[in-house]
Amino acid sequence: MEAAKRKRNPAEYEDDEYDTFKPPPPPSSAAANGGIDLSLLEALEKSQQNAVEVLDIKTVKKLVLAFERRLKENIAARLKYPDQPEKFADSEVELHEEIEKLKILAGGPEFYPELVNLGTIASITSLLNHENADIAIDVVGLLQDLTDEDVLEDNDEPAQILVDSLVENNALELLVQLLGKMSDSDPDESAAIYSILATVENFIEVKPSVAELVCERTKLMKWLLTRIKVREFDGNKQYASEILAILLQSSTVNQKRLGQLNGVDALLQAVAMYKSKDPKTPDEEEMVENLFDALCCLLMPLENKEKFVKSEGVELMIIIMNQKKMCYGSAIRALDFAMTNYPPACERFVDVMGLKTAFPAFMGKLPLSKKNKKRYKEELEERLVSLVASLFGGILRGSRRDRLLSKFVENECEKIDRLMELYMRYSNRVKLESERFDQLELDDLEMDEDEKYNRKLEAGLYTLQLIAVILGHLWTSEHPRIRARIDLLLKQQKLTKQDVKDILQEYHDNIGDLEGPEEKERGQSKIQRFISSF
Repeated sequence: MEAAKRKRNPAEYEDDEYDTFKPPPPPSSAAANGGIDLSLLEALEKSQQNAVEVLDIKTVKKLVLAFERRLKENIAARLKYPDQPEKFADSEVELHEEIEKLKILAGGPEFYPELVNLGTIASITSLLNHENADIAIDVVGLLQDLTDEDVLEDNDEPAQILVDSLVENNALELLVQLLGKMSDSDPDESAAIYSILATVENFIEVKPSVAELVCERTKLMKWLLTRIKVREFDGNKQYASEILAILLQSSTVNQKRLGQLNGVDALLQAVAMYKSKDPKTPDEEEMVENLFDALCCLLMPLENKEKFVKSEGVELMIIIMNQKKMCYGSAIRALDFAMTNYPPACERFVDVMGLKTAFPAFMGKLPLSKKNKKRYKEELEERLVSLVASLFGGILRGSRRDRLLSKFVENECEKIDRLMELYMRYSNRVKLESERFDQLELDDLEMDEDEKYNRKLEAGLYTLQLIAVILGHLWTSEHPRIRARIDLLLKQQKLTKQDVKDILQEYHDNIGDLEGPEEKERGQSKIQRFISSF
């Protein structure tokens, strides 16, 4: 599960569509001065006075020294005149100017280790807690510039040294504390919120372990949950949803931590706003996708699946599917995550009439999408196959199992026909990929077996395997009409039961032990039963 990556300036969210016509500039004064434009001469003189020095070690030390001097002067003035702002106002303006000058260092990431060695990072991060919020916001801007991914490209080691030092000097804690003090109602503070989130994302880009560190040491998760529950959409709500998805996408620790913070319920509330309406803009649409990405990541640990069922998440996803709005596909994906290896979610799905909603979609009756129609349809097909496989794996007996099996008998076994149609399509895709391997080997481009298997999975082998697993469940039900239909369809396609067995055998041999040796053995024995029954 990939969360979308992008960097935006808050100004992008401002509407520039109605820019007014600007009159042309006044005529040049050059004619009045014998052809010499005095304003150009003044500008040239000023630029020479303020010329930026070449960035080298000497310049870095000079910038740092000037910054440290202004910082000490500001601290001294504030201590001497704590109740007389006019007495330390000038020192604050000068400090602001020195912080702005430090931004030049973003042009030379190779000097970051020197910046760290000079002990400047502690001084910079301390200003995140400055009594003047404008100074703290200046520092956020500086940190965002220094850690920008475009700046750090091909500078991995200096970037690591800088981020390590920032983390050691409590930058994460101070950034999140500052986040809590900022208000979206103030334009400057709203822009600062965006910059803080961008800086945290930059840290994670450089040092992925920051994703867990920031959640362990700060209340960032709590702040993000509060932010996504606000009804009105804006750029910061969108960015909050993206950061949440990034924090969850590859960390079981964070998934469990957010679950303990009532995160499942918060995300369900956030997506429920779109159960019967579509997002109004592409940015809002991206935010909703981020929310569903976060929800799906959150549904990986078992305890969060339980919370999802208790919070009536299954019911909400079925409502969203029935509304046939933009979130239709995302709801199917969330159900797939919730029901994988979790029978209680499968049972709830059947109890709340989920079969009635899911099987028309399984039969290909899908709402139209603005996206790439072919790929969108394929993604939903793959999710629905996985969802049906989870239902068979989670409901093994009783009236619910009978209701599930009856779906494959009704209407002249049309669902088995559909299953075989999908089987043939995915089987052909996998065969084409295998033929490509053979061609590559003829061209002396060898691939090892693991690479071949992974390429086949990308071509649709996993979906083909799940279809074979569903056929296994249907066959072992020993229902005469089901077995007769499967036999007939195999013969029509010039296939035998051995073809299905071969797919099941490859699946059996590649079941991993990610969830422990016992789970692997249980999974393999189930597939072996299907192979034997065929």
